[in-house]
Amino acid sequence: MQPEKTSFFSTRFIQFLGGRNTLYLMLLILLLGLIIWIFDVVSFVFYPMQVFLANVVLPVILATIGYYLLRPLLRLLIRLKIPKIWGILIIFLGLIGLITLLILLVFPFLKTQLTNLIQDFPGYFMELVISIDAFLKTSIFSSYYANLEFDVNIILQQLPEDIGNTLQDAVGGVASGIGKVISTLTGLILAIVTVPFILFYLLKDGEKLPQYILNLLPPRMREDTRQVMKDADKQISAYIQGQILIAFCIGSMVFIGFLIIGMDYALLLGVLAMVTSVVPYLGPIIAIAPAAVIAIVTSPFMLFKLAIVWTVVQLVEGKFISPQIMGKSLHIHPITIIFVLLTAGSLFGVPGVILGIPGYALLKVLVTHIYKLFKRRYNRHETELDHHY
Repeated sequence: MQPEKTSFFSTRFIQFLGGRNTLYLMLLILLLGLIIWIFDVVSFVFYPMQVFLANVVLPVILATIGYYLLRPLLRLLIRLKIPKIWGILIIFLGLIGLITLLILLVFPFLKTQLTNLIQDFPGYFMELVISIDAFLKTSIFSSYYANLEFDVNIILQQLPEDIGNTLQDAVGGVASGIGKVISTLTGLILAIVTVPFILFYLLKDGEKLPQYILNLLPPRMREDTRQVMKDADKQISAYIQGQILIAFCIGSMVFIGFLIIGMDYALLLGVLAMVTSVVPYLGPIIAIAPAAVIAIVTSPFMLFKLAIVWTVVQLVEGKFISPQIMGKSLHIHPITIIFVLLTAGSLFGVPGVILGIPGYALLKVLVTHIYKLFKRRYNRHETELDHHY
């Protein structure tokens, strides 16, 4: 009896990679590359789709963020035996009331503080330059500083003129691109107007969307896809809800701390810290910069008090708030977060910085699940080969 002839696709390595599926995968990759090349050549055909996506992406993202923030509240109202439609209406009325309250009570005060800070900040900056110049002239680096032949008076004289020229150039650029500005503003207004409608239907039918997507897939793919969607939903929900709560806590602590030490513009700086803290690690660095300039100019003791407040805020946030709110739902190393933020910011600007971490979390869920499927396939082929040999 002749031994069974082994083919190329029945070898141990090829079986591990998928057997005949390996050839199909290679052909699929080549076909995908050909499709990408064709799309690049006839990219003008897809310009209307690009415009459509550019106008749709922003309201969808904003509505999705609102959905994950408001979904726990809607579930609570449903548990209290309130019909879903009435619960959504109650939430919308509450949001309208909250926004109205903020506009009437908080916004005018913030506007006044922001106007005063814009007017005073050039003076703060000039005093900072003078202080640094005086320090360097009397420090151990005075000889090196003198060799630079740096005249602070010339800088101070040119600074208002430079600022004026910069503002004039900016105004000229805005005037020359007024059409683009109006188009962008119109798109933003349309996005803001569209968000409540998208948010309403997400709150109303968002729970049904995963099952609808699963029904479109072949039955053998549904269980794995359901697990991927469940993990992705958990990751997005944990990040959005957790990061918003953490940002609010940081903003409140900064505001209270600055009030205690007598820092000027405490409310404005607290709001700035809250907004920038939505971006992990890099956000707090942006928030502390104007506060540090004001503190240095005010007095060295104010800078010391600022350092104490900021250290306490970071310790409380890092040791108590983040572990309690986030828990271990996002297993992302801080170094990875920084690299993701820098890369996403370089590729997509401010939206990339804001959406880089949740995007990475979704990609991580998908890759992790694919790896699990690959290991499952590997273990199956290892068992079959062990029995064969």
